[in-house]
Parts: sequence; structure tokens; C-alpha cells
Amino acid sequence: MSHALDFAVNLAKDAGAIIHENFALGVNRTWKDNGTPLTVTDTKINDLVLARVHESYPNDSIRAEEGSDLSRSQSDIWVCDPLDGTFPFMHGIPVSTFTLARVVSGVPILGVIYDPFTDRLFAAEKGAGATLNGQKINTRKISSLKNESVGVVFWKGNMNTMNPFLKRATDAGAKIFDLVSIAYMDAMVASGELAATVFPGESAHDSAAAKIVVEEAGGLVTSMRGEDQRYDREVQGHIAAAGAAVHAELLRHLGL
Repeated sequence: MSHALDFAVNLAKDAGAIIHENFALGVNRTWKDNGTPLTVTDTKINDLVLARVHESYPNDSIRAEEGSDLSRSQSDIWVCDPLDGTFPFMHGIPVSTFTLARVVSGVPILGVIYDPFTDRLFAAEKGAGATLNGQKINTRKISSLKNESVGVVFWKGNMNTMNPFLKRATDAGAKIFDLVSIAYMDAMVASGELAATVFPGESAHDSAAAKIVVEEAGGLVTSMRGEDQRYDREVQGHIAAAGAAVHAELLRHLGL
């Protein structure tokens, strides 16, 4: 494990401890301008990430959901979602993750996705494969979505794209569900539990860690149009698929 990945793993564990400490029913929240919730846990972990990266990688920039520092390197950027799944978290539902990726010239070179409730830490480094708690993982070997599980997260503004997709995919036999944590479901693709995910969001912090973790596990991650993209700026959503055949089927069902 490289120094950078070890740094990311340790930071994920500390972030997970904060999530555990603050997990409860009836969590107080405010609402951001984009209609998404914000809790003290989101901001506390975001501040931790900024402080740790500044200390250990003072020349790198940080793009994080609740506050960034892009004043430093324009090529070496840590991309973080401090609490992916704030909706379930604020209702006392244990389906949330911490995600962090190191992105160089737009390409994720390492990433972690940590589920603190079951202590599942998914990690990957370019060319070294993906692991779950230190053990190698791989995506499923499948050729279609029939009777396979597909995770989605979307909201009102995406319905014109997602509603036709949902009909086509379910007509083809896919089993669709939404845990409201796209990173959690991306990690399940990497570990072979889910066939795919589809996520129409534009924020890189929702996609960067999935790109490296799923692909190092043998899967494929692209934009919703099937194109490669940079992960140090806004993205065009992402598809995380167990393999090329499933990815191609998802694109057909999306019809973009």
C-alpha cells in the first residue's frame, strides 16, 4: 500500500468514527440552496479532510462537497464526499459512506469508500486491484441485467431521463432500488453484489472514488453517455457496471 492510500484509509477510519459518534434518530439538519440536507457531521468531516490534506499534502488541492480549497495544485486534487447518504443518516438509517479519491490530471489514481456501520472499507489504487478490508474483490461475471440488481439515486430534476430508463430496465428484468447513497451501491458493484448503478448527478465527489474502485475490481465506469470524463470538475453523472456487456445494456436503456 502506498503512503497516499494508507493516508486515505486512515482518514476514512477517522471520518467513520465521527459518523458513528453522531449517528442517532432525529438528527438536526439544515437545507442547502440545491435542496439537499446538511448536518454537523457533514461539515465536521469536511473540515477534518481539509486539515489532514493540508498537513500531509500541502501542495495538493481539495474538492469536497461542503467546502473546497482549489488554490493549490491544479493537477493533484483530493476529491471527497464527507457523508454520502446524508438523507438516510439524518433519519437514523445506517446506509452512508465516506468517500475520498486522489485525482491527478482528471484521473482518479486511488480511492476509498468506507461504510462505518459494518466496518467495510473498499480501497483501490491504479494497477493494484480493489480490496474489501484487505481482501481482493471482483465484479460479477454477467452478460445481462435480467434478474440482476441495479442501484439508482435520482431526484425530480432527472425524471425525464430516469423514468424511461427505469421502465426499459425493469421490462428487461432488472431489479431497481435506491438506498440514497450512490457510493455505497457503487461499492456493492465492485464487490460483486450489484450488477450496476446509474447516477445522474453532476458533482465529481459522487463519482471519483467509484471510478477507481469499480474499475480496479474489473468493472467499467463512464458518464451516462458512455464517455470517459475528468473527475476534478463537474461530471455528466456516472454508470458503474459489472462489465462491458451490462454497461452496453444500460446505455441502450438510457437512450441518451
